[in-house]
Amino acid sequence: MSDAAVDFVAEAFRRDRLLAALTLIAGAGFVLAVPFALMAGAEFFLPITGALVIAIALVPSLEWLERRGVPSAAAALTCVLMFLIVANVAIASIVVPATGWFSLLPDRIGRIRQNLKPVIELYASLDKFIAQTMKLVQRTPTTGGSRTVVAQSPPNSLLDLLTSSAPHALIQMFFAILVIFFFLSGWTNLRRRTISNRGSFSSAMATARVIQDMVNATSAYLGTITIINVTLGAAVAIGLSIISMPTPLMWGGLVALLNYIPYLGPILAALLLAVGGLMTFSDAWYALLPAAIFVGMHVVEANAITPMLVGRKLTINPLLILVALSFWGWVWGTVGALLAVPLLIILKTILDAAGKPDIAGFLFEEGTLTGTAPE
Repeated sequence: MSDAAVDFVAEAFRRDRLLAALTLIAGAGFVLAVPFALMAGAEFFLPITGALVIAIALVPSLEWLERRGVPSAAAALTCVLMFLIVANVAIASIVVPATGWFSLLPDRIGRIRQNLKPVIELYASLDKFIAQTMKLVQRTPTTGGSRTVVAQSPPNSLLDLLTSSAPHALIQMFFAILVIFFFLSGWTNLRRRTISNRGSFSSAMATARVIQDMVNATSAYLGTITIINVTLGAAVAIGLSIISMPTPLMWGGLVALLNYIPYLGPILAALLLAVGGLMTFSDAWYALLPAAIFVGMHVVEANAITPMLVGRKLTINPLLILVALSFWGWVWGTVGALLAVPLLIILKTILDAAGKPDIAGFLFEEGTLTGTAPE
């Protein structure tokens, strides 16, 4: 090659690398901006995202009804009604007894303190020791300007809290239900148009495969996990009824709900059961038995049952699950944590089909921004 041709190739290579670098920087900026946009627009994005996840999980039921001659709109309405019935029964079994526990909490504080008296005394001794040590180390007292703390008064009752937040929550729930219904009612036509609009047969088949894999993975995971969680909640409820724990069905439903959140949910369930036991029983060791029953059952479920049933269908890196929980929990709180794993499954299915960007290869292989063009 002549020198002019070599210079032209090198110039074109540097130009392409510059454009790729600008694209990478713009993509990184977009990724960094997405969480704050989702957080700021949570009132819009959260119900839509939750509704789409639920709708995708209901697609197999919709297709089952459509294969039996039920029209799409009627099948979608049936799926929505069945979901609402199950969800309302589950919520009512938890919320109604929980209000009774909240009302008993002020009267049971004394019993909780009595059960935790050894722990409180140990903490007080440690706190006193630390305070005395800090006085010896810090000879000169620190001075600081006075500040006034203005505390906002919380709602006076549960009724005040419900009346202030219920209308907004009901509007979001109604909006989410409409999204589920219209998504399901138009699912068959949407999938047909998406596939038929591809430019080639192979592209249409690839699109159909991605859609089917996404639906299968999401619905299989949520269906299997739901069966496992309901079974675990029922077993915990039976165990609690044996030791005469009040409202065992509420505790079983709470365990089943929190078990949808990997790692963090079971910890919170054990803590709540420990508090409930301390509120109910006078003996401190017996009061910890409800939490111990759940922990024992959860160990069996998490280490034997769930890997056997879910592991064959779907394998996700635990680190990715923790990152997804942290991210969606930060963006949308508890609801985001509940949606973390289904959203991770959907994203993983799409990326497995579309291909993952080789950012590491772009940065570190031959021809990087700081390297030289190939000969």
